[in-house]
Amino acid sequence: QVQLVESGGGLVQAGGSLRLSCAASGRTLSRYGMGWFRQAPGKEREFVAAISWNGDNTYYADSVKGRSTISRDDAKNTVYLQMSNLKPEDTVVYYCAAEVLGWGSGNPDKYGYWGQGTQVTVSS
Repeated sequence: QVQLVESGGGLVQAGGSLRLSCAASGRTLSRYGMGWFRQAPGKEREFVAAISWNGDNTYYADSVKGRSTISRDDAKNTVYLQMSNLKPEDTVVYYCAAEVLGWGSGNPDKYGYWGQGTQVTVSS
């Protein structure tokens, strides 16, 4: 079992930056693809970014491309999402997830483990 805990969310002004962290316990993340998703109340979970098990491949949603960077530090068993130029529409709960196949994917159904989420609020 993999337990994931997100942190780093909070309140930020539009145009500001945040770095979300996803710390894992239970197993090493080194063989897992990792993803970040976000979900607003009453809406489906939306893909944000993903990274393959070795970090060679990264994927981004168009809505965050150019403003976000996903990275991983397997020595710390942690995945990060650096977000900049934040907009009010980025205000939602962000979740990290682990994908057993290791490739990274934009499909939430590919992920078997999820964190509890961290709230990001961007004020205008």
